[in-house]
Amino acid sequence: MEDHTLIEVSTKLNSVLDGIDSIKEKQDALASDISKIKEAMYDPDQGLYARVRELERRILELESFKAVTSRITWITITGVIGLAIIAFKNHFI
Repeated sequence: MEDHTLIEVSTKLNSVLDGIDSIKEKQDALASDISKIKEAMYDPDQGLYARVRELERRILELESFKAVTSRITWITITGVIGLAIIAFKNHFI
């Protein structure tokens, strides 16, 4: 009877140890995945934050270009309207 109980305890203990080994393997895989995610986010050259910073810089450049282009467009339109008015005055007056 004692041998049977000892074998039963030994079997259950082996089952628990197998479960712990499985958890360790899964934890190692999870740690590897987390380190890959951290690398993808924080890499100074190609990480997510570097890409966002580059896109913000490009957006600021485009906004600046748009402001300058808009100013030039309005100056050109005003000049054309002024020339049209002068031409109209000279032609009819």
